[in-house]
Amino acid sequence: MHMSDGLIDAPTSLLFGAVAIGGIGIALWRARSELDERTAPMAGLVAAFVFALQMVNFPILPGVSGHVLGGALAAILVGPYTGALCISIVLIVQALLFADGGLSALGANITNMALIGVATGYGVALAMRPLIRGRGRVPVLTVVSFTAALAAVVAASAGFLLEYAIGGASTTSLGTVATYLLGTHVLIGIGEGIVTAATVAAVARARPDLVYLLRTAPRRAAAATASDVTA
Repeated sequence: MHMSDGLIDAPTSLLFGAVAIGGIGIALWRARSELDERTAPMAGLVAAFVFALQMVNFPILPGVSGHVLGGALAAILVGPYTGALCISIVLIVQALLFADGGLSALGANITNMALIGVATGYGVALAMRPLIRGRGRVPVLTVVSFTAALAAVVAASAGFLLEYAIGGASTTSLGTVATYLLGTHVLIGIGEGIVTAATVAAVARARPDLVYLLRTAPRRAAAATASDVTA
């Protein structure tokens, strides 16, 4: 969900611009522990895939467009910090080269999609990872990925509502915006959940060692999961 310029006031844009800069700084620092020569190309592929998905969008409210976010997908495949960087890069390129999302709203967009979305998606996936350890089958990972993606989309839209409540520049009431936005993003989340689940399952079947959520599981559980996934 991209916000355009003027939807929130200048002080709110500056506030969440600072939040975005701080979040990206932390992600840059911590992503070093998630990447190596084997997994770095995967991050590039994830960023390109998310970029392509986000180019298909549709209007929701004046100044707000809806589309696949990709936060949970990135976090599950390449890790939360690298995933946040991937989504941030996509959003910056879209804003600068394609005018998709306003420049003054870029910090808010990064906060919602790259920080809140990724953190929520990975948090849900991490909380459900014991189910994968216990059963070690692709269908379980598919359900985990779907749930994480749905939660990430709804959380990102809730981030926008917070920003709108703090400094919304429109005359539309918060209640009206919340009802329409959350309802719409539940539907978007279902669609994103399907895309995320199918993509993660395909990667897990071919190369479970490249799925960050599986690769960082406790050693004994990770070995069992990998053997079951490839079976």
